[in-house]
Amino acid sequence: MRERDEFESSEGLRALLERLAAQDHGAWRHDREAEALMAHVVKRYAKLARKHGLDPWDAGAAAFDAMRSAAVRNADDPWAVVTRAVQVTMIAEERANGLLCSVYQARRPEFSTFHDPERFSDRENPLSDYHPALRVESFGDYDEAEDPQEGTGIVEAVESAIAFLTLLGWPRTPARTAMEYVCARLSEVSSRATAWESLRRDIHGRTLLDLSSTSWNGLLRAVLGNPEPEVARTTAGRGILLRLLIGEPLRSLLTDDDLVLAVSLSAPAEKARQ
Repeated sequence: MRERDEFESSEGLRALLERLAAQDHGAWRHDREAEALMAHVVKRYAKLARKHGLDPWDAGAAAFDAMRSAAVRNADDPWAVVTRAVQVTMIAEERANGLLCSVYQARRPEFSTFHDPERFSDRENPLSDYHPALRVESFGDYDEAEDPQEGTGIVEAVESAIAFLTLLGWPRTPARTAMEYVCARLSEVSSRATAWESLRRDIHGRTLLDLSSTSWNGLLRAVLGNPEPEVARTTAGRGILLRLLIGEPLRSLLTDDDLVLAVSLSAPAEKARQ
C-alpha cells in the first residue's frame, strides 16, 4: 500500500497552499510537491471530468484555479471547497460546450436554462403540428367543406421566408441561420409575442448571428409581426411566417410595399471577402 502524501489531507493541503502562496509566482511551476499535487488532482477528479464529457486535465485546471484562491486556504475543509469548485466548473464547461458559448455565460442562469442548439429541420414532427405559437384561427368566412390541407407546411413556410429575405438583399447564410434561430425560440415559448420580446432582448443571440441591432429588430418585426395589440389581426401584425403558414403565397408578400421596404432596409451589408 502506497504511503499517502501529506497534501492528501485537508491540513496538509492547506500547509502546501500557504507555502506556495508565500513564494514567488514561479513556485507552482518549479515546486516538486506542487507537481505531485497536480498529478494527484488530475487522478482524483478524472471520473468527475469524464462524467461531464471532459478531459481529466480540464478538472485539473479547474482545481488549480481554485487552489490559488485564499478561500480554499482559509476554508475549514480545503479539499471539500476544491471538489465543489471543480464540480461547478465541470457542469458549466459541459453546458458551455452544448450551448456553444463561453463558460462564463454558461454559469449565468439566463443562459444555462436554454437547451442545446438544434436545427429547426431536425425535428421528426413539423412544429406546426403541435406548437400553439404556430396555430391560428381562420380569418373571415371559412367554408368547412374546403380542404383543410390548403395551408403551407412549416418547412415550406420557413424556406419561403428565407427566399423572401434573400430576394430583398439578405445574404442567404445569415438569412437561413437567423430564421432557424427564430424558429428554435418559437418552439420554446407559448406565443409569437413572447418569442418576439425574448428575441428582442437576446443580445447574445444577435452577437452570435453577427447582426446589427437594426437588422435584428427589422428581421424580428418582419418575421414575427408587429407585437402591438392594435395591429394583431392586420398583415403587419401577423408577420411573414404566419402569413405563409395560413396559405398566403410568396408573390403576395412581394406586393406588400411596406414589408418589402422594411426588409430591404434591414438587410445586413455583406462583408468584403478577404
